[in-house]
Amino acid sequence: MKNYTITVNGNVYDVTVEETGAGSVSAPVAAPKAAPAVKAAPKAAAPSTAAGSVKVEAPMPGKILKTVASAGQAVKKGEVLVVLEAMKMENEIVAPQDGTVASINVAVGDSVEAGAVLATLN
Repeated sequence: MKNYTITVNGNVYDVTVEETGAGSVSAPVAAPKAAPAVKAAPKAAAPSTAAGSVKVEAPMPGKILKTVASAGQAVKKGEVLVVLEAMKMENEIVAPQDGTVASINVAVGDSVEAGAVLATLN
């Protein structure tokens, strides 16, 4: 018998796998245990009192490698705001329109989920 810890959709399971002589493997699922703390909402790197009206969201889960823009900076459509690493690739998250950065809601090293608000623009 072998013991494994498996995480599925944020839920952590302890699983014991028993090897049978017929070459098949049965894997009874144990009751879920408390999942380790997962960052669901990114923390603010530079706290801002006013959130912008345009939200820039993460297109996929990943880790923040670099924040290029800062709050108060004027940006043009297509300018890089944040660099997100996902599946060992660097993805540049760009401004969807011209505006001013109201807030950057992530810091370097943060793990984010798909749909998390990375920045806001005015």
